[in-house]
Amino acid sequence: MNEINLKVKETSEIILYLLKYTNYSKSKIKSLFKYKKVYVNGSNRFILPFVVNENDMIRLVLATYDVPFEIIYENQDIIVVNKPSGLLTVATDKEKENTLYRQVKDYGHHNNFKIYVVHRLDRDTSGIVLFSKKEYLKELWQNNWNKLVLFRGYYAVVEGIIDKKGRIENFLWENHQTFVKSSKYGKKAITNYFPLKISKQYTLLDINIETGRKNQIRVHLAELGHPIVGDKKYGSKNDPLFRLGLHAYKLVIKHPITGQELKFESKIPNIFEKIVK
Repeated sequence: MNEINLKVKETSEIILYLLKYTNYSKSKIKSLFKYKKVYVNGSNRFILPFVVNENDMIRLVLATYDVPFEIIYENQDIIVVNKPSGLLTVATDKEKENTLYRQVKDYGHHNNFKIYVVHRLDRDTSGIVLFSKKEYLKELWQNNWNKLVLFRGYYAVVEGIIDKKGRIENFLWENHQTFVKSSKYGKKAITNYFPLKISKQYTLLDINIETGRKNQIRVHLAELGHPIVGDKKYGSKNDPLFRLGLHAYKLVIKHPITGQELKFESKIPNIFEKIVK
């Protein structure tokens, strides 16, 4: 275990003080409080919001484990993280270890809680992924997913110019080679898209989906004639981002027991806006 010791220089609410005098994010600081890793004058028994005064001593007890992912939100029930492009959400036959689930599971192990997968993103899609800390909540979310999910928003950079909003509604079917395409024998899929920025070569879209079929956004935009940049599987000829141009930026979902509306957001990758000038 490592420790950081700080002598308080000025009266302040403790979270604001730590934000000012450490390099930690607000979510990291809140996590330290949650797991009783913050001491003031030798005691970790206090109630937030808590004010520290000049010459008080703050001690932060830190695990040697470094969190390799961005935490968007965490409480006693869930942890919401920002998945990078290129990382699997869960294991496959070809890749067992290098997954987001494994990283979050290790984080849970260091902080004494278990992790359960609620939903997932494609390997090359970045953005919001929700994990449950309780198995029964995971099952309730998965068994009632379509009723509990209120909104799923994505940013996509596509080839060509789309200057009008649109709606794609059809049926998608996956063949034995894991290639998805429209087919009357498939499952219903609905994608809504809205242009945000347009350049000579690319369009930045704001997308929301009413269904969550495998590769849905990628297939719909490719069949529209505007594949997502970097999506070689579905016909993209350009890779200006050196990654798939798709990011899950917003998730609004109900808690399966309390009915509370939970809203999570992730910033658009800077490179998405820079490429569409």
